[in-house]
Amino acid sequence: MAAKKVKVASRKIKDKWKAKEWYKVHAPRMFNEVEIGETPAIEVETLYGRTVEVTVQELTQDFSKSHIKMKFQITGVDGYDAKTSFVGHELTSEYVRRLTRRKKTKTDHVVDITTKDGFVVRIKPMSIAERRIQTSQEEAMRACMAQALIDMGKENNLSDIVKLIISGDMAKNVAKACRVVIPIKRVDIRKSEVLAAGEGEPESIMAAFEQPKEEAVEEAPAAEEPAEAPAEEAAEPAEDSPAEE
Repeated sequence: MAAKKVKVASRKIKDKWKAKEWYKVHAPRMFNEVEIGETPAIEVETLYGRTVEVTVQELTQDFSKSHIKMKFQITGVDGYDAKTSFVGHELTSEYVRRLTRRKKTKTDHVVDITTKDGFVVRIKPMSIAERRIQTSQEEAMRACMAQALIDMGKENNLSDIVKLIISGDMAKNVAKACRVVIPIKRVDIRKSEVLAAGEGEPESIMAAFEQPKEEAVEEAPAAEEPAEAPAEEAAEPAEDSPAEE
């Protein structure tokens, strides 16, 4: 009897899996709604709230950004296409471990900012100093970081903030602000999280990462011009030779 119950239970599980439909997950408009994966579901309602992680390398084909993971959450379904919104990012644990060395002071910070378009974002920068720092210096550094990040939030939309995080410009600006207190060897934006949505949908930022590819394509035809010149020069002596005879 026990064996029969196990067989019946296994059949039910298989039937449930076969009943699931596969939905294509797309990145938000910020990343041109590219397909980032698939997920199964029996009912459409169960898709809402699911989070998907994908590296920046997979989105932009930039291998130097493979340590940055973007987090998206499913917020809508159109047919078999699941739409997402940006909810944050995080550096891989391997990358963070590589930065941490002995006799270096690693400090984590947490700053909540409000963007120009009304999004509330929690930014978690990570700083690494060359030597041990005092408590008073650490507090002054936290204040400088907080003010620099709050000012960036007031001046930029969410799409611009994400662009600054991926490019590394946000970390550079924060490091510059800390020089007044103490020189910082390195600053990285370890993690970010969207706490509250703002107005409208963030604009696309993919154009900023596609510019180098376009320049390479434009320069390619220029290499073909020198190849035609020798052919013309070689043809001229052939025409003059009968006249000299």
